[in-house]
Amino acid sequence: MVFVKNQKTRAYSKRFQVKFKRRRQGKTDYRARLRLTNQDKNKYNTPKYRFVVRFTNKDVTAQIVYATIAGDIVMAAAYSHELPRYGLEVGLTNYAAAYCTGLLLARRVLKCRDLDQEYEGNVEATGEDFSVEPADERRPFRALLDVGLIRTTTGNRVFGALKGALDGGLDIPHSDKRFAGFKKDEKQLDAEIHRKYIYGGHVADYMKSLADEEPEKYQSHFSEYIKKGIEADNMEALYKKVHAAIRADPTMAKSTKEPPKTHKSCRYNPKKLTYEQRKASLVERLNALNSSAGADVDEDDDE
Repeated sequence: MVFVKNQKTRAYSKRFQVKFKRRRQGKTDYRARLRLTNQDKNKYNTPKYRFVVRFTNKDVTAQIVYATIAGDIVMAAAYSHELPRYGLEVGLTNYAAAYCTGLLLARRVLKCRDLDQEYEGNVEATGEDFSVEPADERRPFRALLDVGLIRTTTGNRVFGALKGALDGGLDIPHSDKRFAGFKKDEKQLDAEIHRKYIYGGHVADYMKSLADEEPEKYQSHFSEYIKKGIEADNMEALYKKVHAAIRADPTMAKSTKEPPKTHKSCRYNPKKLTYEQRKASLVERLNALNSSAGADVDEDDDE
């Protein structure tokens, strides 16, 4: 048997330092975060804004965030579950929905900063790369793309949200190499393919092919589309209406929540008296004692 020296001695364990909690959980890439949050030391109290995009099974989240010592502060946020308000009720997690969410966030941030009139962005999505040009008076709102742990493959939905934010008027450093439609051999972006993805053309093509080849699967897979009366041919017109509605009113609607139901407890707790009530009660008891004592004295005198 080979003798193996125990490396984890008492001194090793005593000096062992655990990693950050979110690193242990595998949620944060601190090497990337450091480069996204560290600001130049000659820019005093100037935050570095991040355009954060995250995906869940049923939602797309886009936020403008900046870091402070106390923690990250979310300046503005947009979610794909807000899109039914603008006319898009189904397909809230695909490339086209990510584009709409990025566009909504961009218009919302610029409206908060009173820059929405000065920087309208790219009103008609053509699929071509677009970068906002600085105006004479105020510079465009600048942010850095934060993809987290998402694998940045060509055509990923996160770049759909990026394209929406760029067309909305935000200034985000980027390259067109990761947009849907970029051809590696030719080293250029095919704007027609990218435009197709922005307006949900890839979903429309799949709907048509599935309806022809497997009608039963089409009925189950696109059941929500069928309920809403959305067909493959009118997909582009639908997304154009959604983009126009977002630009018309990007503000967040306040949700109306019902007040919580009051629960009547079966337990009896005596009501707590105030100081004045306790004082009055004491006076009453003293008067009662004095009156009873006086009555006893009168009876003794009579005897």
